[in-house]
Order: sequence, then C-alpha cells, then structure tokens
Amino acid sequence: MFKNKTVWIIIAVVAVLFFWMQGVYNNMVTRGEEVSAAWSQVENQYQRRMDLIPNLVNTVKGYASHERETLEGVVQARAEATQTRIDPSNLTAESLQAFQSAQGELSSALSRLMVVLERYPDLKANQNFQELQAQLEGTENRIATERKRFNEVARSYNVYIRKFPNNILSDVFGFEAKAYFAAEAGAEKAPTVEF
Repeated sequence: MFKNKTVWIIIAVVAVLFFWMQGVYNNMVTRGEEVSAAWSQVENQYQRRMDLIPNLVNTVKGYASHERETLEGVVQARAEATQTRIDPSNLTAESLQAFQSAQGELSSALSRLMVVLERYPDLKANQNFQELQAQLEGTENRIATERKRFNEVARSYNVYIRKFPNNILSDVFGFEAKAYFAAEAGAEKAPTVEF
C-alpha cells in the first residue's frame, strides 16, 4: 500500500513539474514572438521612411539640381540602410548597432539635405515638398514610438527569461536576451545654439 502512494506522489510531482515547465516555455515563446512583432513594427516604420526618400529626392531635384552631392549622399545612405537587415531571432547588440549606424547615416544625410533646402524658398513653398516633409517628420515620430515600444517588449522578455527559476529553463532551451535600441553617440550632450 505504501508503495502505491509513493508512486502516485512521484507521478504527481513529475506532472506538476512538467506542466510548470510547459507553461514557462510557452510563455518564453510568446514573449519572444512579441519581441519579433515589435521589431517588425520598427522595420515597417524605417521602410516607410525609405519609401518616402525617392519622392523627396525627386521633388528636390527640380528645384536644387546643383545640390547634386547632397542628393547623392541621401541616395547612397538610403541604399546602405536598405542593405542592413536583422533577423528578429538574432537581435544581438552588435547587429542592432550595425542597423542603428546605417539608419543614423541616413538620418544625418536627410538632416544635411534639409539644411541645404533652407536656401530654396520656392521649394519650401511647394505643396508636394511640404506634404513629403510632413510625412517624413511623422515617420520619424513613428520610428521613435516603435523603438520605445520595442525596448519595452524586449525588456519584459529579458526580465522574464532572467528571473529565477525561469533562467534555468531559458538556458536549457536556448532563449537569449534581446538587445535594446540605445541613444546615438553624443546624444547626451545638448547642442550649442548661437545667434
């Protein structure tokens, strides 16, 4: 009789352990997919920006044809940014830094273009240019929002897989921490404005 109780207790403990492991594993998978989905939204917003750039460049060409070097810089930066892709399952700090660097170059090229365009009042008054500029500004805001959301989802995932005893299962099943978006180098310093 005592042997039967021991067998049932062992079976119960194994069942509880199995269902606990199953729940933790499934939760890790779900959170990992949420990180991938958040990353996809970040990429969607960057892609939206990429899609706006050719229209912006073509609109500017008609007004500022002798600013060819600046326009070529924007086109080149866009091409390089388009080539930098990240697999959501491999969001390492290095891959995210490479992506961020390429996008930063594009942002820098666009900023230089906007500074140059200040010299062209006719262009600034052009309805197409104004709409493209507004869409680009809106897209930059969306990018910032999606990056923030991605960091929040990645943080939630990272905390979950690092908590004890989940960290044991995350190591066993190969769940790794996801990297975060970080501020651009030099962003901690306020720009100097002189009049």
